[in-house]
Amino acid sequence: AMDRDRNKALLLELQRAAGTGNDRCADCGNPDPDWASYKLGIFICLNCSGIHRNLPEISKVKSLLLDFWESNLIEFMKNHGNLWAKAKYEAKVPPYYYIPKSRDCMVLREQWIRAKYERGEFLDTQVCQDPCSAGIREGFLWKLGKGRRQFQKRQFLLSAREGVMKYFTKESQSPKAIISVGSLNAMFQVDKIGHNHGLQITYTTDGQTRNLFVYHESGKEIVDWFNAIRAARYHYLRTTFPNVPEPELIPRITRNFVKEGYMEKTGPKQKEAFKVRWFCLDSQERNLIYFKNPLDAFAQGQVFIGRRDEGYEVRDDLPERVCVKKKKPAITLVTPEREFVFLCENDRKQREWMDALNGVITQ
Repeated sequence: AMDRDRNKALLLELQRAAGTGNDRCADCGNPDPDWASYKLGIFICLNCSGIHRNLPEISKVKSLLLDFWESNLIEFMKNHGNLWAKAKYEAKVPPYYYIPKSRDCMVLREQWIRAKYERGEFLDTQVCQDPCSAGIREGFLWKLGKGRRQFQKRQFLLSAREGVMKYFTKESQSPKAIISVGSLNAMFQVDKIGHNHGLQITYTTDGQTRNLFVYHESGKEIVDWFNAIRAARYHYLRTTFPNVPEPELIPRITRNFVKEGYMEKTGPKQKEAFKVRWFCLDSQERNLIYFKNPLDAFAQGQVFIGRRDEGYEVRDDLPERVCVKKKKPAITLVTPEREFVFLCENDRKQREWMDALNGVITQ
């Protein structure tokens, strides 16, 4: 019992020790990790420990608080630790490679952990891939078809060198779409697509936002596609904006919407009936895009959101002349051209949308 208590105290001291990186999960950066892999010598959070448990040949986990730790394991942890592991297993992570955070979906976190420890993709011995060749990929993805009814197998082709992504409906026919890497974006949308490996690809065509919803049965394959798109985008940004410093380019490679969800909107005369629409807020492009349904291919419209000093603001009330039958929390988005009026389901959603819109106006 004395050994047990002493070892637990030593372990917790080690987890908090300055300059070790042990105070954040080695894999997702979550603060105060209370699990550890005693085979790799790293401190990890509960969520990541579940992924490590599925890799018994590589990793063995214990709870810092609930399990008994032998003295030799404490010694091993002391000689390793998170910064040591980072230097070894993340020695050559390419700048375009997406490093997941704790809030990211399971497939991204699992493949990051497997890429590091199981496949050793970023060890010092690896040759760092040039983004142009890393941004070349060909293969099949399941794509949501017309009418949002079913997924169909489609051939996709990505070429960073040509600056395009294409997909085909039939073998040897001309491509159904040729997408410029310049307007290409990708984000994981597990809940929306209803698949653990669901990826939403967006691009602009004729000034309109277009969505493709895809997945692959293999987690590795879909994450490889995602990072290939990021490599192609990185190559494009590097070439197009050679003087922009790297820390400014990285966040622009791909992005998630800052907020998504249902609101009701009325037409330009503000006398039309309110209709329920699915809204996506893209802070990078400063667009509030709306669709009839979450899985629609084409947007019904979009509202550009400028800065406060350009005459944009968000109010939590209705314009004087607008009457609404239903008592619902309202948002008025003021632009130099007109006012857009939205209704939210409840006060919490109204507050969330106002915070998100204000975030874009003030950025």
